[in-house]
Amino acid sequence: MTIDLYYNRFSGPVRAVWMTVRQLKLDVNFKPIDLAVGEQLKPEFLALNPLHKVPTLVDDGFALWESRAIMQYLCNRYAPDSTLYPKDPKQRALVDRSLNFDLTFFNQIIDVFTPIFSGNQPSADKVTSFNNSLKNLDQVLIKQNKYLVGDQLTLADLSLLACWVYEN
Repeated sequence: MTIDLYYNRFSGPVRAVWMTVRQLKLDVNFKPIDLAVGEQLKPEFLALNPLHKVPTLVDDGFALWESRAIMQYLCNRYAPDSTLYPKDPKQRALVDRSLNFDLTFFNQIIDVFTPIFSGNQPSADKVTSFNNSLKNLDQVLIKQNKYLVGDQLTLADLSLLACWVYEN
């Protein structure tokens, strides 16, 4: 088994895959991609991922990109009984729902914080939308569950956490 993970350490979606790999205790070859110098545009990387994004996973020749798809694939292939991605259709649907919420939430984070990092103010409607999502998330976590979809850590938690974690 040879698993290569092409990554950039500044990417939240990469961190989500990285945490999944660690939770599943998989042996992965980490291959850094320097986005600042355009390594993602090299022909050999474009052959793996024509969208030139990280993370990109290559598992014995099978190339896959998009962090959530990679996380789901790793669980399905290497840990089908893992509570990270439950087999039960209803529990799995809740994880999938949260992963979709997380995708929207991640985009809201970008909409709010990108202008701030550029020395500008985000638009008021973007901030309001982001704050409403935070309130909804708070209600789910405080009122319903220990984790996003129950009492077990899942891919949804890892993906959401990756939006906020930065590791030097």
